[in-house]
Amino acid sequence: MSVRLKLTLSYAGFLMVAGVLLLAVVWLFLLRYVPASAIETTLGFIPGRDDLIRAFAPPAACALFFLLLFGLLGGWILAGRMLAPLTRITDATRRAANGSLSYRIELEGRNDEFRELADSFDAMLARLEAQVAEQQRFAANASHELRTPLAITQTLLEVARDDPNGVSAELLERLHAVNARAISLTEALLLLSRADQRSFTREDVDLSLLTEEAAETLLPLAEQRGVTIENSGDVTPTIGSHALLLQLTTNLVHNAIVHNLPEGGTVWISTSARDTSAVLTVENTGAKLTAGLVATLTEPFQRGTERIHTDGAGVGLGLAIVKSITDAHNGTLTLTPRAAGGMSVTAVLTAA
Repeated sequence: MSVRLKLTLSYAGFLMVAGVLLLAVVWLFLLRYVPASAIETTLGFIPGRDDLIRAFAPPAACALFFLLLFGLLGGWILAGRMLAPLTRITDATRRAANGSLSYRIELEGRNDEFRELADSFDAMLARLEAQVAEQQRFAANASHELRTPLAITQTLLEVARDDPNGVSAELLERLHAVNARAISLTEALLLLSRADQRSFTREDVDLSLLTEEAAETLLPLAEQRGVTIENSGDVTPTIGSHALLLQLTTNLVHNAIVHNLPEGGTVWISTSARDTSAVLTVENTGAKLTAGLVATLTEPFQRGTERIHTDGAGVGLGLAIVKSITDAHNGTLTLTPRAAGGMSVTAVLTAA
């Protein structure tokens, strides 16, 4: 049986039970005090209990039958009106199952349980639509980015095949560089997927130690580019994956070094512990950026200005990985352009 039919039968059953209880009250509190047989007095004939029952039984049966019909009809109408929102929710579910995630229920009326369910379902559809669109965009960008090194490799191999004796050290070096770039891009994609799936073990981590390790690792790159690294901060305990948080810190410092001034730039790294938060901040000098541009830098394969395109740095996934790791640790990432040029990136995580 459908839910509507079950509710209808329930309404009718409750009405019948109420009617029977009412008749039982009449019997217990009224008819029980009436003599069973009729009494003839000088004033006339006084009917007994049996006479009253015979006179009252047919109208009572008709009343109960009317209550049954009224309960069935009224229950069917009321159940239909109450369950009408479920029909719209079911329709939206079928559309979503068929791939239409843009449909919204937008249920009107008072804020009852059905309205709350419909609003929650709309919010879920919106999140699913955004995630699917982001995955499709990411897959298209990843395919495009991987196609470039593979196409270059194929061209170089064709050149070497056409002239086997002309294979030079320069050709081999170019093949090695293209292959290394493809490997780096693949590893970045795997790391991004791992962070999105949150498939890691959480442990106690000190962000200040991670910043020291990242700064020490990237110090040769900073010296090569003439960038100064200034690291400061207190012990900043947090909870998460040591490997992923180290990757987050390394990506931020690497991004700050690579996208800095050509000479004499500076990178500031600081950590601090608050009441319930562990804060990591990385700032760097550089070209002036707009707020609109900075807001897009966490998108996959977004390299920002033309300066970043021309220097061949990275694969365009550095800040996207940082954003994904931060989200996987239930944190927040804020990118702010500096008035003097460059950018400030702040990651706020949960304190241990």
